[in-house]
Amino acid sequence: MFLSELRPSKGSRRKSKRIGRGPGSGYGKTAGKGEKGQNSRSGAKQNPGFEGGQMPLHRRVPKRGFKNPFRKEYEIVNVGDLSRFRAGSRIDAAALKKAGLVRSDKLPVKILGKGDLKKALTVTADAFSGKARQVLEGAGGQAEVKKP
Repeated sequence: MFLSELRPSKGSRRKSKRIGRGPGSGYGKTAGKGEKGQNSRSGAKQNPGFEGGQMPLHRRVPKRGFKNPFRKEYEIVNVGDLSRFRAGSRIDAAALKKAGLVRSDKLPVKILGKGDLKKALTVTADAFSGKARQVLEGAGGQAEVKKP
């Protein structure tokens, strides 16, 4: 056996469809493109969403809403979720991530006031709601805003 004798196994390769090679081939004359018209021309390809000149759907449907480019996204943690930590412990973004309360450590953390807390905790976060601060300090803890 030589390298020059290598061939693909029988039936593994299909012959290419030779279009426009006379009536005997079955793909002569119009070469499988039907008759005249837009799609029989060379380079015939419309954009996705093209509706033959009719006003396309994405332009007929009215625009709605507003996307604020200055919106600040926060990872949100409720005060009630902090009760799983030991009394007197210091809690920051890394501790919240380790406890599974926040997903991303790239986003800033905001503490909200839902739930109640009976332990004194020192919480360091990027932002606090008024009620969250009130609940933390009412339980004898501290709410420290993280410095940028």
